[in-house]
Formats: sequence, C-alpha cells, structure tokens
Amino acid sequence: MTVLATGLDPAGAEYAERRGAMLAKLAEVEAEHAKATAGGGEKYVARHRGRGKLLARERIELLVDPDTPFLELSPLAAWGSASPEYPVGASLVTGIGTVAGVECLITANDPTVRGGASNPWTLKKALRANEIAFANRLPVISLVESGGADLPSQKEIFIPGGALFKDLTRLSAAGIPTVAVVFGNSTAGGAYVPGMSDHVIMVKERAKVFLGGPPLVKMATGEESDDESLGGAEMHARTSGLADYFAVDEPDALRQARRVVTRLNWRKAQPDPGPAAPPEYDEEELLGIVPGDLKAPFDPREVIARIVDGSDFDEFKPLYGPSLATGWAELHGYPVGILANAQGVLFSQESQKAAQFIQLANQRDIPLLFLHNTTGYMVGKEYEQGGIIKHGAMMINAVSNSKVPHLSVLMGASYGAGHYGMCGRAFDPRFLFAWPSAKSAVMGPQQLAGVLSIVARASAAAKGQPYDDEADAGLRAMVEQQIESESLPMFLSGRLYDDGVIDPRDTRTVLGLCLSALHNAPVEGARGGFGIFRM
Repeated sequence: MTVLATGLDPAGAEYAERRGAMLAKLAEVEAEHAKATAGGGEKYVARHRGRGKLLARERIELLVDPDTPFLELSPLAAWGSASPEYPVGASLVTGIGTVAGVECLITANDPTVRGGASNPWTLKKALRANEIAFANRLPVISLVESGGADLPSQKEIFIPGGALFKDLTRLSAAGIPTVAVVFGNSTAGGAYVPGMSDHVIMVKERAKVFLGGPPLVKMATGEESDDESLGGAEMHARTSGLADYFAVDEPDALRQARRVVTRLNWRKAQPDPGPAAPPEYDEEELLGIVPGDLKAPFDPREVIARIVDGSDFDEFKPLYGPSLATGWAELHGYPVGILANAQGVLFSQESQKAAQFIQLANQRDIPLLFLHNTTGYMVGKEYEQGGIIKHGAMMINAVSNSKVPHLSVLMGASYGAGHYGMCGRAFDPRFLFAWPSAKSAVMGPQQLAGVLSIVARASAAAKGQPYDDEADAGLRAMVEQQIESESLPMFLSGRLYDDGVIDPRDTRTVLGLCLSALHNAPVEGARGGFGIFRM
C-alpha cells in the first residue's frame, strides 16, 4: 500500500478558520434544502395529508429497501429562478435508491406544489434523471401524481416536453425497465407516463388517468362523464387494460411496485466488489481543507486521503506537471483513476499528463474521478509560444472522447476552459457534484470586471474621449457582484449544472453510490477513437 501522508493540522488556527467558513456555507445550503423538503408549505402539506395521502419522500421511503440510502439528485433545482411560482425543488423528487435489491432511478411528483404540475424546471430535472437512468442502465420507477403541465408556462414546456415520452420509449427499447405507480392525477400529456411505461400500478379511487378530464370532454364533445368512468383505476384495470396492477391503497401500490422489481430478473453488468478498507483519516477533516479565499492553494491529496480506500493512492508522474495530481486508487472497492488540481493553473505539462492518463484509464476500463480546483489554462506570451492552446486542446480532446464513466466534484474554483478539461457538465460526466465552497464561471469576478474595464478604457482612448474613472469603479463593483453571485454553487445547482451540492463529509459515500450505480452498465474504455492530438 502507498498510504498518503497528511500535513493537515486539525488543531491549528488555519484549519479552524477553514472549517468555520465551510460550516457557514453548509448552513446556507441546508436552509435551501429544507425549503425543497417543505414542498408547497404547511397549508398544502396538511391538505394533502387530510386526504389520507403520503408525501413524495414518504412514498420513496416505503418503496426503497429498509435501511438503505437514497441519493437525492438536483434537490435545489429552480433555486434563484426569476418566477416565485417555481419553488426550490421544482415540484419533483429524483434520485437513486435500492428497491428489492435493485438500484433504480426514482422520480416522484410533489403534489403539494401546485398539484404536482410540471414547470420548466420540473421538465429539466426529469430529463436529467432520464439521462442518468439511460447512461447507467437503471430501471426507472415513476411515482405519479401530477395535474400535467403548469399551463401559464406551457410555452416553455409543451415543445421540449415531448422528450419525456421519447425517453420512456427509448429506455424500454434499450431493455431498461420502466414502472409507473399512479397515486392521483396523471392527466393530459401526463397520461402518457403510465401509457408508455412497461408496468403500471394504479391506486383504487385515487388514480385518475385520462387525456382529457370531464370538463375538457364536455367542451370538446358535449359528453357528460365522471372521473372514475373516464379514467379511474378500476376502469383501467377492468376495461381499458392500461393498469397492470390494481392497488387498494398507497402502501399496497408500493408493495406491488417492489414485487414488480423483484420479478424483473435484473442483473448488474459487473458484480459489486467485496468489503473495502475505510480511509486512514477522519472524513470530518474534509471540512477544514478548502480555504475560504479560493486564491489560496490547497493540496487535493488531503481530500484524496480522506475518500479513497485505505488512503492508498499510487500517483502517476508525480514530478511532471505537478499542479495536476493524477493516480490510481479504489473507492468502496471500485478502481478509479483520479485527476485533481493541485495549484489551480493548468500548464502544458499538466495537460499532456492528463491526456496520457485518460488514455491509460480507457485501456484499463477504469472510471475517472475529476476533483476540480482550477483557474483555467495558463495565459501569457511565454505559454502561448510554448503551445498551451494545443496542449489544452489535447486534454479536452481526451476528456471528450474518453468512454469510461466520469465523475466530477467541484471542490474549489472551476473557471474557464479548465472547467471543460476537468470534465464539466458539457462533457457529460455520469454525475457531477459540488461542495459549498465551489465556484464556477468563465473567469473570476475581479478578472472579468477588470477585462471589461480595460476594454472600455481602450475604447474611450481610441475615440479621443475622456474616461470616467468614477463610473468605471461603479461598473466594476456591479460586475464583480453579479459574477460572484452567478458563480456560487446554489445558483449553478438551481440551473441543474450539477447533480447536487453536497456536504464534503459525504463525498466518499456519494461517490460510492454513484460508482455502484454506474456499474449496472458495462464499463468499457475507448480503444483508440480519440481525435487528432496536435503535437
């Protein structure tokens, strides 16, 4: 074993300061998570319970195996959205849980938020969940109770919303099972969720599945009808045949869903590994590694030492390109290749090292873990002449065409093209999470504001006009504030640029759950297949 040494001093003042800053950020995130958990608020939660119904997360808890974790995804979706009608969480709960021993992608409408109606953020969150299910071959269970599209925002839902139905059919065609459990309304376009699922369970006197409800039928055809005869569970179980299983109540529906999963005869592409040794260092210490000021460097090996099995890390090319640490480890028994930014800036050597390391991981069919803390690729005359563009492009080429699964965690800065080279959202990592300390943007706030100031000053000089320094200072302050707010993890998570903002102490557990989930699909690397590397 090559156990990483640590230079962290948990009793020191620097550690205490960093830990305090991280805990303060965590408190802010937890407050926003609480808003998502609260759903539509006390009034609508009480009304829902008064109807004898379970909440979305209570349904999930009954569905998944006892004492097993549920990895909730995108809980902050819609955070900071312009419309107050779109609360945090986007009226949908998504995540990965184990049902009858099978890892499944679970979605659950939250009917306490506008009856579970789908707004534009609901759609984005649901599409991301389907993307995860497809890439990792996870059976999909939809816990349905929704009035369909939020009609005032239909212009943002109707056209792209068809992808939800396309996804269900593609999942089924790929041999990935889909199960719909209908607890209440599933109307209009929402009726196609059970209609396009492989297995459908409906709850007696509660499920309502129809393309058009009684008022619409009356307007369209003049026909008088009631909910039950038009789209009730018993009608669909006895007459239309849409319901495969008829449940007497919600617990019975969830019990039947578990039985359906039991009978799927589902097998992972690769077996789970055996027991794994825990890290040699306390995960609690992860709180005190990242500085509050991301300009200050920190050693990512301190993070690696607290998340990988036995703190055992075999570093690759440790003396070459030292501002990027690369190496091999195991995490909960799964082999991983790790790329971690050590000093923030990526130079030519780091880029070339990364490209070679990614190719090696593809030869060995080993997933890659990217730990972000980068300000981007180095700029300046010396570095341009040294080929930083072509070397950075080499790294991005390797990341783009790599076929092994990628996992990304934003710990600190993730700016500019460095975000791309370290497998940011646009490069399709299987999962991407952020710590509360993370920031991501085209560049840092001060740098961006400074660039705009220089350009404006040069423009005024070219026109022979005086430059207003006072206005310039005001503009720079405004731009810095804007970019700072737009680079924070909750803002980015609200737009689904990550799959969640996590407590650093949970990093090993979250990554372990992700590694287990992605091994439902074959883990195979690229054999060649990379673009042209410019030398």
